[in-house]
Amino acid sequence: MPESRNFDKSGLPPGQSAIRQIPRWGVDHPTIGGPVPKIDIDKWILSVDGEVEKPLKIAWKDLLSMPKTQASGDFHCVEGWSVLDLIWEGVSFKEIAESAAPKETARFVSFECADGYLTSLPLPDLLEKEALLAYRLNGEFLKESTGAPLRLVVQDLYAYKSAMWLTRINFTRLEILGFWESRGYSNTAGVWKNDRFST
Repeated sequence: MPESRNFDKSGLPPGQSAIRQIPRWGVDHPTIGGPVPKIDIDKWILSVDGEVEKPLKIAWKDLLSMPKTQASGDFHCVEGWSVLDLIWEGVSFKEIAESAAPKETARFVSFECADGYLTSLPLPDLLEKEALLAYRLNGEFLKESTGAPLRLVVQDLYAYKSAMWLTRINFTRLEILGFWESRGYSNTAGVWKNDRFST
């Protein structure tokens, strides 16, 4: 793990300590869920489907041509580390949702990843929290070890909700429990509420 920094804990959520940078999967972080997937960017496609009127297949070049947005803030892991003042860049989830036109029956959204990981969130929460589909971090394209080519970023939720290596966004009627949520972690994952485990 990167070295801890001496920040004022009053500015952090409960149980968190600040570190220098996001741990790199497979380098600084144990690969609990498996190794970093190898993704051919020329063949990578983001599928957006399920309870939508207009299913999408978005290639890398098409993603880069979409309107860009930035999100700045802190990033918190359920393991107890936080990285402060990050700047993410990518496409807003709202932009993707508007293009796909969710049906009235769409209440949740699951995010599927190249390594088989899955997490889900209520559709209203994703819109309210201005979730971002990020491909840059602090001015540089993501590395494979930090989620390239595309990862979800949801502010103020623990990092297991910010899925890496995205390949599919699936709008659903019913909620699908994700990898960690089905193993006892909180499904709501609010960092300021110290909402780490299901009750």
